[in-house]
Amino acid sequence: MKINKPKFWDKNYLNLYSLILLPLSYIYRITLKIKNYFTNKKIFSAPIVCVGNIYIGGTGKTPLAIMLYELMKNLARPVVVKKNYKNQTDELELIKKYTKIITCEERESGINKAIEKKFNLIILDDGFQDNSVEKDLNIVCFNLNQKIGNGQVLPSGPLRSSLSYLKNCNIVMLNGKKDNDFEERLKKYNRNIKFFYFNYHLKNFDEFKNKKLISFAGIGNPSNFFDLLKANRLNVVQEIEFPDHYNYSEKELEKLIELEKKYNAKLITTEKDYLRIKSLHRRRFGFVPIKVKIDKEDELIEIIKKILK
Repeated sequence: MKINKPKFWDKNYLNLYSLILLPLSYIYRITLKIKNYFTNKKIFSAPIVCVGNIYIGGTGKTPLAIMLYELMKNLARPVVVKKNYKNQTDELELIKKYTKIITCEERESGINKAIEKKFNLIILDDGFQDNSVEKDLNIVCFNLNQKIGNGQVLPSGPLRSSLSYLKNCNIVMLNGKKDNDFEERLKKYNRNIKFFYFNYHLKNFDEFKNKKLISFAGIGNPSNFFDLLKANRLNVVQEIEFPDHYNYSEKELEKLIELEKKYNAKLITTEKDYLRIKSLHRRRFGFVPIKVKIDKEDELIEIIKKILK
């Protein structure tokens, strides 16, 4: 059974729960270091751009991987390579909808398959912490609503690795408005990081204007989706959160439809959530696809072009 992300992860201080779990976080960090120390890194003949994160979930890495594909498809033969996690079929379906994708059990085999198929730019969706692959460009994403939460590594906090891993990072992509203080905080770990900002824009929100909406989402940070709807002045009368990558049961979908009738409102969700709803029921639900807009887009393209072989 999936559970929602603990609220204490996003506090800017350590509470009792964080302190209790802190010993487990130290064990996790040590285990990760030992694993990486004994992992042999492999170099590949095609350039690899990794879009990853340190804060777990909701940082925008998958939309960014799709956007990078769009930016580079007229300059190279890009492909997205993603490890096939059983609980992430929604992300695979979303990527497949907009890009060429290779899924794999191990990233090495996926990359080799991409090279065999003559792709000359490999975009890794996730894998920043995977030390078995030599990347030509490491991009790490943060959402400025959550930043680094309480700053602790799992399970005491929301970080997949310590911020010291930023020493291997070339670019940090920040979802939100300019934040010099946060940039300086991250530069403590790597003075050479280049910072880019990106934002989400709703594609088809006009069809939901002047309607009462019930929004629901099972993503890393559902509040970011709800805030985006409200920022576009959509009339959201109720918000319902589910755990990340949530698989909706028939009973839960029926409850949502009952709410729709009760409030005389339209049910609306993310595109990822929509893809997790069985096709038989999708006609009852609306979704809002998003477009990523990156500041200094031309500069980012030039950086990627330099690693093309």
